[in-house]
Amino acid sequence: MKVLEIEKKIGIETFFTSQPGLGGKLRVKPEDFLVKEIPSYPPEKKDGKFTIAEITSTSWETNLLLRELSGRLHISKKRINFAGTKDKRAKTTQIMSFYNIPVEKIKEIKIKDVEIKNIYQSDKPVKIGNLNGNYFEIIIRNINQQIKSEKVTEIFSVIQNNGGFPNFFGIQRFGIIRPITHIVGKYIVQGDFEKAVMTYIANPIKGEDEETFNLRSNLEKTKNFSQALKTYPNHLSFEKAILNKLVVNSNDFVGGLKELPKNLLTMFIYAYQSSLFNRILSIRIKKGFPINKAIEGDVVLAFRNGAFDEELIPVKKNNIGKVNIQISKGKACVSSILFGYNSIFSDGEMGEIEHKVIESEKFDARDFIIPEISFISSSGSRRPIIGFIQDFDFNLIKDDLNPEKKALFLKFQLQKGSYATSLLREFMKADDIRNY
Repeated sequence: MKVLEIEKKIGIETFFTSQPGLGGKLRVKPEDFLVKEIPSYPPEKKDGKFTIAEITSTSWETNLLLRELSGRLHISKKRINFAGTKDKRAKTTQIMSFYNIPVEKIKEIKIKDVEIKNIYQSDKPVKIGNLNGNYFEIIIRNINQQIKSEKVTEIFSVIQNNGGFPNFFGIQRFGIIRPITHIVGKYIVQGDFEKAVMTYIANPIKGEDEETFNLRSNLEKTKNFSQALKTYPNHLSFEKAILNKLVVNSNDFVGGLKELPKNLLTMFIYAYQSSLFNRILSIRIKKGFPINKAIEGDVVLAFRNGAFDEELIPVKKNNIGKVNIQISKGKACVSSILFGYNSIFSDGEMGEIEHKVIESEKFDARDFIIPEISFISSSGSRRPIIGFIQDFDFNLIKDDLNPEKKALFLKFQLQKGSYATSLLREFMKADDIRNY
């Protein structure tokens, strides 16, 4: 089973399961990929300053939806909060809060492919991470008629027997058509803001439509920001925001980046950290180390009150037995490093792996302090290396879009921050990233 080249570029270098995949295609229709937040709702309070709403959207990227909502309400995007970003190529349900906006104003909003309901007032906003997980209903289409349910069960049994699947950051973290967010982040960390900007606004990559590819190619060659601003289509709204700044001052690359939404700027740094996390986890799997059991030197996260505790537990010879009992009970899990200026490394063999991957990038921890855009500086953290699955169910059904093929309908829940595609790739083992 061959890992796709594009996956290797984001640090995913292996599969966890050894069984042949089902193939198939994801997101043939946006409705084939249904995501619903399992939210932690702010308490209702009449006359509260925040209006809470449940928003279901189809084919809307979160930042573009925020822009549309803020435009309709004639307010700054800063007055809208959400719990987690969602994919564009999906039907998603999430909660948002609106500061000092009456319930009636939210009810009046009419946007194509957007439904707003369960609107109420609270004295508390929605915050990033303010959810308990995500529920998924997914259809994988274009599966060979010869595939039997036993094949799906066989793959799931391996995952179930190992307590879950590798908690890789999925391709969506980096961009499906243009997987570049981690590269932009790397240049920002290096302090090369010109390369960061040009990677984002130019840098043609096959997979985009021909017109956009050619426009990016031209900008790459000429650096004619005025011409690019005139010719770039409106759907490249973030690129055009940067270009607006560069037309005024062709060297103000930091200023150009600051035109982007704060959560997108932060995502560049997170994406770079994510690619390093993926590399480290890939090495762990290839070495045969377990993902649902600690080895000496690991750092473990405790699971309390439905969330991972901030306390980090180093695994040593004198506590490894107790730690693994807690892991087996679902009260803890092994973590890996998300590198920043104040990171905690593992010890032992995993520590050596973490250090080796980080050192290969040839930067200093202090590089993650970014004075030019201080709010995207990152101290680093630890992340679970395993994704937990709840309420998994599936059915092989007829593909109503292609009667000569089957489709796989799946339902499951994942903890917040886990990517459904990192689970689905184990079932599909697709030959093209666009199938994910």
